[in-house]
Amino acid sequence: MRRRLLSSTLVVAAIAVLLLGVPLGLVVTRLIDDEAAQQLRAQATLLLSQVEYASIEDRPIDPDELQRQYPARYVQIFIRDRPTVVVGAEPPPDRQMTEETQSESGVFVRITRDRAHVERNIRGWLMLIVALAGLALAVAVSLAVVQSRRLALPLLDLARIAERLGSGDARPSRHRYGIPELDRVAEVLDRSATRISELLSREREFATDASHQLRTPLTGLTMRLEEIVAAATQPAIVREEGEAAIVQAERLTKVIDELLAAARRQRHAQTEAIDLDEVLGQQITEWEPAFRRSRRELVLAGDRGLHAMVTKGGLSQVLATLLENSLEHGDGPVTITTGSSDRSIVIEVADCGPGIPEHLRTRVFERNVSGAGGTGLGLTLARALTASDGGRLELVRARPAVFALFLRPAVETARQRVVSGPA
Repeated sequence: MRRRLLSSTLVVAAIAVLLLGVPLGLVVTRLIDDEAAQQLRAQATLLLSQVEYASIEDRPIDPDELQRQYPARYVQIFIRDRPTVVVGAEPPPDRQMTEETQSESGVFVRITRDRAHVERNIRGWLMLIVALAGLALAVAVSLAVVQSRRLALPLLDLARIAERLGSGDARPSRHRYGIPELDRVAEVLDRSATRISELLSREREFATDASHQLRTPLTGLTMRLEEIVAAATQPAIVREEGEAAIVQAERLTKVIDELLAAARRQRHAQTEAIDLDEVLGQQITEWEPAFRRSRRELVLAGDRGLHAMVTKGGLSQVLATLLENSLEHGDGPVTITTGSSDRSIVIEVADCGPGIPEHLRTRVFERNVSGAGGTGLGLTLARALTASDGGRLELVRARPAVFALFLRPAVETARQRVVSGPA
């Protein structure tokens, strides 16, 4: 796209320069030529008047004086009954510009100049026009480069946002570019991300609630049928039907258990060994400008080279939620600390703010619970995403707030303790 913008702008600029420069060059050439002819005509007229005045006063014509008055000119003066006066050097025949004039008293004057001087003047102006045309093309190319960059970079950013949505990281980017059409696309992507996140959340809630709500009545049904079978002393058919009903209820319970297990296996099958350094680096790159604008630091510390079994999009969304909460509700530097044990990999996100009020400490992950005017959905969704990847999200300290992600470790990696400065 950038190449197309540059080529199209260059073609338009070249056409504009040609449409303006070629006629301008022709006009300048004609003007210089006409001006030279008018100047030569005026000199011929003036010379004729001078010769007539000298003839009236019966004074001789001084060739040296004419040479000083008309430099670089070839002058011929014809006077009746007098010798011809010639001043200057005659130019080559193919480069002569000549003007002639004659008086009623019989004085004839011819003045000639070399066209090479006029042509040099014309070439000088044409070179100036060509230089200005080149400068105009250079300015057009520079503007095209700036404009193509201004248009191409937002499109690349929108492509990355769309790819992130496809990977499961359904969180709004809130990027705006100052271009109405691109801002419209960004708004649509943000709304789509919000809807996708809400749909995923409702889907998880529905699956969880359905399994819980179905399991309870099925258990009760099983118990009631067992009581019927136990109390049935009369017809054998009652016992047989009751036993059959118990078998069907148990089969239905097994079907629900298999469906839930398949859903968990499907979710866990999407997880893969992810390099935590890459995900953390991406999040720091994305959030560091916002922290810098708030005059706060984002610090990465702990073990490097760790790998965990997660989905990349899910982990990115969880970390983004924690960093956004720290930015909006916390204070001071935010530290991301990584570590590992034999059973899990831990990522802690801590800030130096006032923390979470005591009355919200046990309810911070509940839906629609927020202590700072938020929606109360971020931490709920983050915990659900972490759980769907087989991990846990916990509040390990309320004041100042410290959240910890416990993830399933992948292969065993060599660890080196590295503490970096401000990101």
